[in-house]
Amino acid sequence: MSAELSLDAAAGSVELSLQEPVNKLKFLHALVAGGVAGMVVDIALFPIDTVKTRLQSELGFWRAGGFRGIYKGLAPAAAGSAPTAALFFCTYECGKQFLSSLTQTKDSPYVHMAAASAAEVLACLIRVPVEIAKQRSQTLVGNKQSGLQILLRAYRTEGLQRGLYRGFGSTLMREIPFNLLQFPLWEYFKLQWTPLTGYDSSPLSVALCGAVAGGISAALTTPLDVVKTRIMLAEKESLNRRRSARRILHGIYLEKGFGGLFAGFVPRVLWITLGGAFFFGFYDLTTRILGATSADHH
Repeated sequence: MSAELSLDAAAGSVELSLQEPVNKLKFLHALVAGGVAGMVVDIALFPIDTVKTRLQSELGFWRAGGFRGIYKGLAPAAAGSAPTAALFFCTYECGKQFLSSLTQTKDSPYVHMAAASAAEVLACLIRVPVEIAKQRSQTLVGNKQSGLQILLRAYRTEGLQRGLYRGFGSTLMREIPFNLLQFPLWEYFKLQWTPLTGYDSSPLSVALCGAVAGGISAALTTPLDVVKTRIMLAEKESLNRRRSARRILHGIYLEKGFGGLFAGFVPRVLWITLGGAFFFGFYDLTTRILGATSADHH
């Protein structure tokens, strides 16, 4: 793999030229920057995520724990956030570069959609077990098991597919539409920033673009998130254990109406809007720092 890393002075962001294959330096930068950004977001905004999960739980908010033990499940979330985000961004950046070269296009929303979807499939190999450990910790307040013990119990009682990877399909069903919206919007907002404002791109502007893109995407995909939460929290003998995503959605609508489909809407949108700002801002800042450091060494 050849190495060319260009620093776009006008946009103020690190990007690869379309003519060059993905290089090791870019891959390393995406790995480190994605890991840093993922960990910052998950730790900083964890209480909002806990509230969202408990609002979506079949038990209801108060029976699932209310505001007690708001940091339960932080350990598995923190442990899984860096590798999940790092794997996602490595795949996204490499996929974006490869598809742009293949199609001879630049800044195509279809390329961004395809790269984000491929990245999400790989990231979910880590994300799904982490989500199971985290969400079960968040809603089982009296439970003293660690995240690792929860996963071991799920594996022993239900196996790999139905235990550790329960909800894999519903997670993809939530994440892929979310990313099909979020990443093209984020890339588009970044492109429009300088023409609209007259200011160069900066980590702050990238963070603002990420916040708006994340908020819009979170609002539109909340029903899919509710289904994913119900499936992951379902006990072995629960009806949700055997229902399809469509039947779960229909059941929620019959039980709680339209509002039930958007349970946790406010904390989810708030969490992902703030998360988008933190995540993309720290990703851009870390990439710039790494780019400047590597440039100094040359």
